[in-house]
Amino acid sequence: MAYDVLEYQLVDIRTKALSERRSILNDFHKNNPHSKLKILPIIEFQSWKELEKVKEGSRAQKAEGIMLKRKSATYKSGRKKGDSWKWKLEPQTLDLVMIYAQRGHGRRANLYTDFTFAAKKGDELITLTKAYSGLTDKEFNSINSFIKKNTLERFGSVRSVNATQVFEIAFEGINKSARNKSGYALRFPRIKRWRTNKPLKEINTIEDEAAMYDEYFG
Repeated sequence: MAYDVLEYQLVDIRTKALSERRSILNDFHKNNPHSKLKILPIIEFQSWKELEKVKEGSRAQKAEGIMLKRKSATYKSGRKKGDSWKWKLEPQTLDLVMIYAQRGHGRRANLYTDFTFAAKKGDELITLTKAYSGLTDKEFNSINSFIKKNTLERFGSVRSVNATQVFEIAFEGINKSARNKSGYALRFPRIKRWRTNKPLKEINTIEDEAAMYDEYFG
């Protein structure tokens, strides 16, 4: 699936406008009808409200949202701002319980900053994902105090802890994974918030995740 072309007939065309590069790509596709190449379509819309409706349907296309690109833009390497924008969907979320904590690196080497979270499957807790970003310094200090007081076992820099702390984990998608006991893996997981008042019995289940995968990502 192609949306741009950077070199054509051994010529670097990155300095050409996106509209010209797309024209070259479309002509190539038109002249090579047996090619397995497919061209990502440009969305036609008359208003931002209309485009927003298209964006809301992105998940059904297994996409995180839509890309907005300036037609006159040349291709620039790196994360250059101004000529393209990602308009992403709100992330999906699951409420999971922390069961492992690992020390961080650099300035946070003395803190537990990498956490492993689990979902329920019957009466069992099944490891689902890891996440480390999303907490404030104050929250990191608070969760570290909990970890030190509620450690069950130690494995080098990792500790298992009492499964009582629930977190809302945000993510962009779900993939099936034979490597994980749950059978699934979350894409770009991060901590959205610490659910301090939510009990363990109310966390999400593996069945919830499977249903979400079937509905949005299957």
